[in-house]
Amino acid sequence: MDFIESWFGISPDGGDGSTEDLYILAVVAILALAFHKRIVQFARGFFARK
Repeated sequence: MDFIESWFGISPDGGDGSTEDLYILAVVAILALAFHKRIVQFARGFFARK
């Protein structure tokens, strides 16, 4: 995970990838919050007892 280093030529985390991991986690969290209702509706339909 070194896309910041390869794209921009800088290493804000010393090359260990923690900054990239944090950015990916933030994007996933924002998407989960944005689509929370849709995710819950899907889960209810998917796991509904038949």
